[in-house]
Amino acid sequence: MNDREVLVSICIPTCDRPELLELALASCLAQTHAPIQIVVGDDSRNDATQTMMRTRYGNDSRIHYVRNTPPLGQGLNVASLFTRAEGDKILLLHDDDLLEHDAIESLLGLWQRHPDLEIAFGDQYVIDIHGAVDLEQSRAGNIAFYRTKAAEGLQKAPGRTGLVSMFPNNGWLANADLVKRVNYKAQFGSGCDFAFGVEVCLAASKIYYLKRYVSSYRVTPGAISQTTGASMNSAAVEAYRIVHGLRLARELEPARRVAYKRMVPIVVSTLSRHDEPVKSLKLALMHLHAYNYGLSPRFYYHMLLIGKSMLHRKRGRLANT
Repeated sequence: MNDREVLVSICIPTCDRPELLELALASCLAQTHAPIQIVVGDDSRNDATQTMMRTRYGNDSRIHYVRNTPPLGQGLNVASLFTRAEGDKILLLHDDDLLEHDAIESLLGLWQRHPDLEIAFGDQYVIDIHGAVDLEQSRAGNIAFYRTKAAEGLQKAPGRTGLVSMFPNNGWLANADLVKRVNYKAQFGSGCDFAFGVEVCLAASKIYYLKRYVSSYRVTPGAISQTTGASMNSAAVEAYRIVHGLRLARELEPARRVAYKRMVPIVVSTLSRHDEPVKSLKLALMHLHAYNYGLSPRFYYHMLLIGKSMLHRKRGRLANT
């Protein structure tokens, strides 16, 4: 099939952010690739988004909007979008993020070079709440997630792409049958983006990373990563549980180790702040490589947090005697 004939379904979960959703939709409608279906799932608690969608886009046949009553939650909302998608390819876009105008065309063109390709993704800009691009943070962020020029091309170990978080949370393009087969799973809570990324990359045999900006990730106060960051249900804690529970081929164990290096210090800090010093200490000592074997100042800061947590627990026991 010619690229120009491929129907791409853009799936957008949204919740109480009509102004940002409108910007996301504008970036979709501006795509240089014409055959698109935009599927919106609305978990909003008020009618503002529904009203905006009816008045602004009610007559646009490309947009398929559904208000979820009651709200489904992130995982089930995205899963319902994938089910409703009719395209040959699926692209996920969160309601506060944006696509570059040629994002779909750039990613879809890779299938001409590699007909058996299953997933393609590129770089993300980092933008603030007003849409201003932070070029330095964008560059540093892509490097931090192993999206470098040297890594461009077909990935030798597709599963590694998800494990080390190289695969982005949205803005990727993938075969619809693969996406629907893996799907989002609500049981992973705030970690469902990461869980899907890991599972879809483990299920794929051909993934291409394009060293080109294709989307923008907006740093917003209401983002799930911001609102749950210090809780025991944070994305980092869920991600650790996911990676820890995976049964992996031997060649992917180094990727698990890389994933631990990013996650473990966050989980150690979270456990100590939630009065779990023993679990926190055991986790830190079990993964000393995450702290460069004690050469990282972060290690000693976390030991201080653990010590304070132990002292707090001891005082609590004495107060109850």
